[in-house]
Amino acid sequence: MKLFVARHGQTIWNAHNKVCGITDVELTEKGTEQAKKLADIVKSYNIHILISSPLKRAIETSRIVADENNIALQIEEALIEQNYGIYEGVDRKNDKFLANKRNFAYRYPDGESMMQVAYRIYGLIDKIKEQHQGKNILIISHGGICRIIRTYFIDMTNDEFFNYTLENGKIEEYEL
Repeated sequence: MKLFVARHGQTIWNAHNKVCGITDVELTEKGTEQAKKLADIVKSYNIHILISSPLKRAIETSRIVADENNIALQIEEALIEQNYGIYEGVDRKNDKFLANKRNFAYRYPDGESMMQVAYRIYGLIDKIKEQHQGKNILIISHGGICRIIRTYFIDMTNDEFFNYTLENGKIEEYEL
């Protein structure tokens, strides 16, 4: 049983280097192309179920991949990106945002902490293992969620976690 994890295609906020958590933005033209390339890559895997975040950028990516590969698509609320609170829409290099990002147990003001996100994502992975034994699952979600999923399978230092990014339209594979 394998878990494949992919990040949605590019959005305008990604292109402009803005923090994008729960803000519901759509794919750019480049993002749609990335989703189509991802769909081609997925053809070489034996995916049984695709589980997507409910945000537009993930659903758009997921529909392209699911349609192209004839895979059942499920929407999962727990896969929504982290709520970055007051930092939604600010530059990703904003000093206050970056300082907050280094403090995993600290909630973003008006948002949630990475510990809260890890709690919901770890629970979801445990549920997937239980409910879909023997099946290969593809999750399409967001950068922050992909980072948390990675920690379920791979130990990372705080610095490695802080600096890790799965690029738009890219996929990783884990053994469940």
